[in-house]
Amino acid sequence: INAEYGINYNVKLFIELVMSVTPFMRALAASVAISERAGAVLRDVMASGDLGIIDKGGQNNLQTIADKKAQLLIVSSLMKQLPSAKIIGEEDDDCDYSSDEAQSMVIRETSPEVLALSCPEDLTSIKEEDLVIWVDPLDGTKEFTQGRKQDVTVLIGIAANGNAVGGVIYQPWYSQKEGGENTGRVMWGAVGLGAHGFTRAEPPADRKVITTTRSHMQKSVQDAIDSCKPDSLIQIGGSGSKCVLVADGTADAYLFASPGTKKWDTCAGEAIIKALGGTMTDVHGGPIKYDADVEFPNRKGVLATIRNHDFYLSKIPSDIMERK
Repeated sequence: INAEYGINYNVKLFIELVMSVTPFMRALAASVAISERAGAVLRDVMASGDLGIIDKGGQNNLQTIADKKAQLLIVSSLMKQLPSAKIIGEEDDDCDYSSDEAQSMVIRETSPEVLALSCPEDLTSIKEEDLVIWVDPLDGTKEFTQGRKQDVTVLIGIAANGNAVGGVIYQPWYSQKEGGENTGRVMWGAVGLGAHGFTRAEPPADRKVITTTRSHMQKSVQDAIDSCKPDSLIQIGGSGSKCVLVADGTADAYLFASPGTKKWDTCAGEAIIKALGGTMTDVHGGPIKYDADVEFPNRKGVLATIRNHDFYLSKIPSDIMERK
């Protein structure tokens, strides 16, 4: 301990290191660490048996205690670590980030694994106030209430200049150890840094596997899928879990030809898929933009692939393509 500074030299050096890192890398490193803590909150609420389910109105629009607690932790922590960034969360309307509860949940950890990497050159000049961070504290709330825990994810997406550039997907119930202890997995990536936390299995080139919604199977969604003639179809809940399947090679495409998802559902997944060399657009082929002032819904649907994106776009029925 140094008498002048009153802190351990190693701690001081670590603080200086973090402050010297670019805002984007600080945001990514913070998001990785925060997502893991948020996942623990979801597991704790599930284990308590008291989910506190509220119907917010609309189709399958549920909220639980876990949604609010995880959002309080994520957004309050990001606000503390990145005070100039714009942070938009799904549950913002129901959260008081100045409350004692929110402040007691703030964490200041960051991921050493992320901080050990150099910032992609294209992102070095991004200022903290240029970052827009999209948060879905519990993607797959309906599935959470049904006990379909494998479909649940925590999503933190980082955008700059309207584009998804960094993303974190945390799976709280990725695996279970002997004795019943649940262990999570954090997947993260950035354009120019690649994707981390998992190993992608390259799928056979001659197959077509599509993942899509489990509970919003409108005619337009079914028609778009049928036109692609997939070899198999995986229907699961949560946009985050569908992006995981595309990223890890289980599925070739995530196709949802309908409104329904929002920016906090897709930003994290898009960044990871782009980090792998893939593409996410709406089903018209247009970009999904993540500026702070955009409308939240993805009104023209979602198409995400690692390869053959143009093939899937070419199969979208003309009546869907003609919709504005």
